[in-house]
Amino acid sequence: MSRLPNAVVGDAYTSQFAWETLEELVEVGNRMAGQEGERVGAEVIAEAFEEAGLREVEIDEFEIPGWWRGSSELELADPHPRRYDASHEVIALPGTPAGDAEGEVVDVGYGTPEEFEDADVEGKIAMASSETPESHGRWIHRMEKYVAAAEAGAEGFIFRNHVEGCLPPTGEIGYHNRPGPIPAVGVSAEVGARLARYCADDEARATLSVECRNEETSSRNVEAVVGPAEADSEVLVTAHVDAHDISEGANDNGAGSVLVAEVGRLLAQVEDDLDTRVRLVTFGSEEIGLWGAYHWAESNDLDSVKAVVNVDGAGNSRNLGVMANQFDALAAVFADVTDDLGAPLSRRDTISPHGDQWAFVQEGVPAVMAYTESEGSGRGWGHTHADTLDKLDVRDLRAVAITLTESVLEVADDGREIPHKSREEIRDTIDEGYVQELKRGGRWPYEEGSCQSGE
Repeated sequence: MSRLPNAVVGDAYTSQFAWETLEELVEVGNRMAGQEGERVGAEVIAEAFEEAGLREVEIDEFEIPGWWRGSSELELADPHPRRYDASHEVIALPGTPAGDAEGEVVDVGYGTPEEFEDADVEGKIAMASSETPESHGRWIHRMEKYVAAAEAGAEGFIFRNHVEGCLPPTGEIGYHNRPGPIPAVGVSAEVGARLARYCADDEARATLSVECRNEETSSRNVEAVVGPAEADSEVLVTAHVDAHDISEGANDNGAGSVLVAEVGRLLAQVEDDLDTRVRLVTFGSEEIGLWGAYHWAESNDLDSVKAVVNVDGAGNSRNLGVMANQFDALAAVFADVTDDLGAPLSRRDTISPHGDQWAFVQEGVPAVMAYTESEGSGRGWGHTHADTLDKLDVRDLRAVAITLTESVLEVADDGREIPHKSREEIRDTIDEGYVQELKRGGRWPYEEGSCQSGE
């Protein structure tokens, strides 16, 4: 049973609005946080909000610690001299300091806590895979592996992709303690496999060199509203418009940004039926520490936020998933909607500090990340040169937009109770590995006297 009128569903299944907005967004080029392309991307979304018929469209600027990429190099001395300096072989990880690290390369496998405990990386260069073993029970973020390497005394960190195709992965490792303590790079699966083989057969020695700069800059959030202006509460539908500088950022997270606009466009057609106001927001600077989401959360009354639906990586299929963060009432909405539509739904419950929803989850505000499921482990094409428009399909965007809009309509219904939690409840449920990562990255918000973002 659809909550949307048939005419609106028909419009959604034939509209080119989201796809054409996505085409415009990926043509911007580099949308790295705090750089010119992110500003242009924010303007693309603001124009899409206007075209969608939303009210109170505005761009809010704020300060962030920026990062600019320079050259990177990995030079092997033993057992076979070899230099890697091409962009399809090695790239720096945002938040890394500039500098060199020299020493033995130690392969710590997946980079689980147990593998780091068994390895001796002090004074050496630690290398970990981008993959997480299924037996671990939760996904291990690169930041956690970087933290483990630094705290174990490593001089440098190598993050090797598990996805083939000469695609070194990028991704933030400094967060709110920029720059990080040790130089860090991503290498392709092919380079990583060679290094792993050398580590297994002989002692491998290398020099890792990174050129980059860490400087203050500004980022932007874009927002608009639909629904009753006099409502006491609102539902947030969010995504992040920034992307890593090495790719188009089509799925991560251009698709999420245009889906927010499309959800707003569809809701505008049933605005009189909304019980609760819906605020559409695209955040800046998600990829380097959730700065846009933190800025919004610290600038607004969170008691008035009924729930947050954050859309991230939701363009590579039409099979929806939600990271529920143990907010059962909110997850139940998605289960009910997908059941009614006869659509699949996957659910993860781990309270995760990754994604813009975390800025709200940490304060007890019900928030989920909505994504789409595809084959493979980890990010797939994400955070590589291959996150491009050709991997996506307009039919998937249309189907996901309908499911999201139906879900937001239900979340906004006055008859749906979605209770908040206390900060203490959230704090006491976070996995210890994430606790360590949050503290190391300057984002632990629960120390006495700390503000929301833990700065």
